Amino acid sequence: MATKNNFVQAAIPRFDGHYDHWSMLMENFMWSKEYWQVIENGIQQLATSTTLIDSQKEELEARKLKDLKAKNYLFQAIDRLILETILCKETSKDIWDSMKKKYQGSTRVKRAQLQALRKDFETLEMKEGEFVTNYCARTMEITNKMRFHGEKIDDVFIVEKILRSLTPKYNYVVCSIEESKDIDALSLDELQSSLLVHEQKMNKSSTVQEQALKASTNNLSNNHRGRGKGRGRARGRGDRGGRDFKASTDQF
Repeated sequence: MATKNNFVQAAIPRFDGHYDHWSMLMENFMWSKEYWQVIENGIQQLATSTTLIDSQKEELEARKLKDLKAKNYLFQAIDRLILETILCKETSKDIWDSMKKKYQGSTRVKRAQLQALRKDFETLEMKEGEFVTNYCARTMEITNKMRFHGEKIDDVFIVEKILRSLTPKYNYVVCSIEESKDIDALSLDELQSSLLVHEQKMNKSSTVQEQALKASTNNLSNNHRGRGKGRGRARGRGDRGGRDFKASTDQF
């Protein structure tokens, strides 16, 4: 009777821009495949005049085969656009070292970048007339960059930041959310959804008010023109009456 194979092939960690996390996962993955040593140490380059015995040739060929397999995994883990920026792809070690140089960076540079992002996050505020979707996107762009540089940010921290940095016209909305919902359990998606509903209501109310104001202005303008025409007709009748009276007196 055939037995079921419950072994699940480990997924290759895809590089998503977070180098520290990806390199840890990828190194562990390569250890499990027994390819890490060839990535870490590379393949020793031998002089062309070096004569190898059969066992050494077999060992070298085995290392080259492991290197090819390791390169294959790296090619699957890294997007084509990033691979095109890596000039040397001769060995898996070349690819790994290039990725490390490009994305790991020095501790000092990463610290300086994080400090700048923290300042941007602290001073971030919603602009007058800005849509909720745009502001939430700007907020997430900064927080994602902070997380990329090692900052640990909980979603509740972002929720609280958005609530306290909205424009004044959202004050009553913020009070309503804080009174009716548990902020600690409120997700970013739920917050954005609630704000979008209130934004649509405010935009609809503003449109109705504008239409009412426009209609009122048109009515006032029409009434003004109507009264002007009435006065004009009255003056016309008065002028004709005066001319008729003058003609009758001239006869005497």
